[in-house]
Amino acid sequence: MTWLLPRLLQALGATLLGFVVGVAVHSATGLGGLGLGVGVVSGVGLLLLVDAVRGYRLLSWLRGNQQDSAPRDTGLWGELAYRVERAMRDRDHAVARGRLELEQFLSAIEASPNGVLMLDAQEHILWCNRSAADHFSLDPKRDLQQRITNLVRAPAFVAYLQAGRFAEPLVLGNSRGPGTLSIIVREYGEGQRLVLSLDITERLRAEAMRRDFVANVSHEIRTPLTVLSGFIETLHALPLTTVERDRVLVLMGQQTQRMQSLVADLLTLAQLEGSPRPAPDRWVSLDAMLLRVAADAEALSAGRHPLRIKLQTGVELAGVESELHSAIANLVTNAVRYTPTGGEIEASWRLFDDGSGEISIIDTGPGIAREHLPRLTERFYRVDGSRARETGGTGLGLSIVKHVMQRHGGELMIQSEVGKGSRFRLVFPAARVRHASDSALGDEAAFGGAALSNH
Repeated sequence: MTWLLPRLLQALGATLLGFVVGVAVHSATGLGGLGLGVGVVSGVGLLLLVDAVRGYRLLSWLRGNQQDSAPRDTGLWGELAYRVERAMRDRDHAVARGRLELEQFLSAIEASPNGVLMLDAQEHILWCNRSAADHFSLDPKRDLQQRITNLVRAPAFVAYLQAGRFAEPLVLGNSRGPGTLSIIVREYGEGQRLVLSLDITERLRAEAMRRDFVANVSHEIRTPLTVLSGFIETLHALPLTTVERDRVLVLMGQQTQRMQSLVADLLTLAQLEGSPRPAPDRWVSLDAMLLRVAADAEALSAGRHPLRIKLQTGVELAGVESELHSAIANLVTNAVRYTPTGGEIEASWRLFDDGSGEISIIDTGPGIAREHLPRLTERFYRVDGSRARETGGTGLGLSIVKHVMQRHGGELMIQSEVGKGSRFRLVFPAARVRHASDSALGDEAAFGGAALSNH
């Protein structure tokens, strides 16, 4: 009520002014009624004039952009201007805060990997994020206010929207190309709809891979089990000679070894996929690993192949020794298994200018057709299944090598041509390669010299 006192003072001032004017008119004319009337009109007119001026100033400010402060008058008009200005400032702050929160909310939705599409009651696009635009091949700006069914014409999607039964999601082929979307629609407001889309291509592929993996494992284990079961029945049912019995036991041992190898490789893969990335500060000698690989290759080859494994690299690799040895040994033993007698096998190390390096395993075997190369690291994938089983392969070796290299930040690269042999390269980043210490070099040189004398 701070405006009340100034208002009363203004009224009192106007009354005094009217009284003075009325007395002056009465004195000049001798007419008391005229003086009273002129005095009243003068007082009221002055009060109305002051109100009109102050009201006009306030209206002029309201009609403007309100960037400047409201008129700072006293009394009722000053109080009114202050209250109006504060209400408008509060409203502007609330609008700005709401706009900021909306922008932050939309930015969060924009960053979501899920597609979000907002439709009005007539199925016109009100807003969509980049993921939804990507899923439905839309332009986030140009296609606003367009009817969604005019742009996404997949019959299943149109029927899903028109049916209005959104309890179950719709699985739809991605309009951008190969891929699958899971679409959920939720209604809100007055007939508005929220379309949520999720690319489930990788999930479906992973599920298919799991199904194939279980089927392949079941098949790989069932085959030797069937053989073992048949041999056991034979031993029970037929009177075999000692030679025949020994032959059956040898075959049973081979099938048992095959199952043990398969289980071991499966456990290795599970361990690789479930273990943390190897530490970059655990260094192992490459020469020591190559020395062991060379010994295993010599035993497996039994003199059937000329082996050239260069042992004196003077290099250490950062990682898990058992995993690195497994990767190198898998490639070398594969080369021995698949290279015909008399074919050459070579393993060597090369250091690049940027500090990275590679282990290269080259053979002169039958080679691999180009169409098979992209799938060689898939589990249980075999170019020639019967031949792989004859050589004792489980179909998991190259998959293990790929996982080992990925865990160590490296890469498995394969080059092959039918009739000209194959080249497998294990490429290691510079951060996992270093020169061995002088003492380690001396030890490895001793081992390496002895090994090289055997080749």
